[in-house]
Amino acid sequence: MKTPRRRWVCSFALLTLLFINSARSAEALPEGFQKLEIEVGGVKREGLVYAPASAKAKAAPLVFVWHGHGGTGRGAVRSFGMNQHWPEAISVYMSGLNTPGRLTDPEGKKPGWQGRVGDQGDRDLKLFDAVLAKLKQDFKVDPKRIYSTGHSNGGGFTYLLWAARGDVFAAVAPSAAASARTEKASEMLKPKPAMHLAGEKDPLVKYEWQKLAMAAVRKLNGCEAEGKPWDKQCLIYESKTGTPFVSFIHPGGHEFVKEAPPLIVKFFKQHSQ
Repeated sequence: MKTPRRRWVCSFALLTLLFINSARSAEALPEGFQKLEIEVGGVKREGLVYAPASAKAKAAPLVFVWHGHGGTGRGAVRSFGMNQHWPEAISVYMSGLNTPGRLTDPEGKKPGWQGRVGDQGDRDLKLFDAVLAKLKQDFKVDPKRIYSTGHSNGGGFTYLLWAARGDVFAAVAPSAAASARTEKASEMLKPKPAMHLAGEKDPLVKYEWQKLAMAAVRKLNGCEAEGKPWDKQCLIYESKTGTPFVSFIHPGGHEFVKEAPPLIVKFFKQHSQ
């Protein structure tokens, strides 16, 4: 017969084992993903990458996905799920470093992305360059089909990438964001197929701000004044220069809605360099 002490020791050991297994399960990679670790400027950066088996031999599209302020790459996998809607494409979800927010978190206690060219020593632009080079080394990336999307701060970073690394991308799709804020960045934008996703009741990145950003992009892209139905809640503004603009306006707030990912994929599939 076990003594009370022996029973306590066995129970503690069992609970410890259950805790360890639970922690391991929580850290398990999503199916089909691999962890990406890369050092940039002496700082270790992490993210998750999905790549189809065919990407080792056959040219594959590449989609960069950027989480919002306070988020993680793992969280972006759950909300965007590019691999579910475009399994033939490589998709990468990096995690940001603690960054002062423009609208929230001024002390920078949560992870995010630089908001302007030159911020934080351009650490996130350098991250993008390093990750792109790494993926081109590990996989057969189609250089004519590279894309960027992101929500909130990640959408703002997508606009920033368009300004600073625009030649890389075939198309971009920022969500709940305003375009690059500085005059210098705005002047750097070149016509590019773009999709913008916005909530009419967004309390953080005001819809009025986003309307101004969308109008500026349509003007930049030489789009027609009137949009035509493209999909549910979406309008397309055609352009004679091949740089159309699509708006997806939903009645919600700042959230990233579940209808967005397949629409983003649909848009990206229609454009290559």
